[in-house]
Amino acid sequence: MYTLFYSPGAANMAPHAALEEIGAPHKLVHVDIVAGEQRQPEYLKLNPKGRVPLLVDGDYTLTESAAILMHLADRHPDAELAPPLATPERGHYYQWLLYLSNTVQVAFFEYFYADRFVEDAAGQGAFKANAARRLAEMLVYIDGALAARGPYLLGDRFTAPDLFLHMLARWSRWLDRPAYRHPHIKRCTDLVKARPAVMRMMASEGIVEEEKA
Repeated sequence: MYTLFYSPGAANMAPHAALEEIGAPHKLVHVDIVAGEQRQPEYLKLNPKGRVPLLVDGDYTLTESAAILMHLADRHPDAELAPPLATPERGHYYQWLLYLSNTVQVAFFEYFYADRFVEDAAGQGAFKANAARRLAEMLVYIDGALAARGPYLLGDRFTAPDLFLHMLARWSRWLDRPAYRHPHIKRCTDLVKARPAVMRMMASEGIVEEEKA
C-alpha cells in the first residue's frame, strides 16, 4: 500500500496518475497548501522541504515528482512506464524526465512564485516576464520534438514523461500561449488525458480541465 500526500493540481498529478496506471493499492492524503498545512510540524517531519508530493512506500518516504515516477516505474515494470534498461529509449526517458523537472518545472516555479525570488514588485514583474519568455521557448522546443518523433515523447510509446508533460501543460493555461495551442503538444496531451488512469486521477483530485480562450 502506497500513501501519496497531494494537493489538487500540484506536482503530485504525474505520480498520482502513475499509481493509477500501475493499479497499485494506494491511499491519498490531502495537504491543504493554501492553508499552509505543508508547513505544519507533523508534515515537516515527513517532508522537511514542506512541499508536495510525498510518497510513503513501506518504511521510507520519497519526494520529488520525477523521482517518484522513476521509482514507481521501476517497482512495477509490467506497467511499462519506462523502456528497458541500457537501451537508447531508456536514455531518452531519463533525458525527458530531467528536462521537464529540472528546466521546465523550475521555470514554472519562477513564473508562479516570483515573490520568493525578488522582493520589490517591479522586479517581480520583470522576473515573471522572463520566466514566461523562457517557458514559451521551451514549449516551442517540446512541440518540435513531438513533431519529429511523436505522438509521445518517446515516439509511438506512452511512458512516464508523458504524464509529466500533461501536468506541466495544464499549468501553462496561465501563459499567453498555453501548451495546448502547440499542435503536437496538444496531440500528445489529448492522448494522455484520454487514458482511463489519468481520468481517474483527475476525478479523484477534483480537477476540471480548463482551456484559456
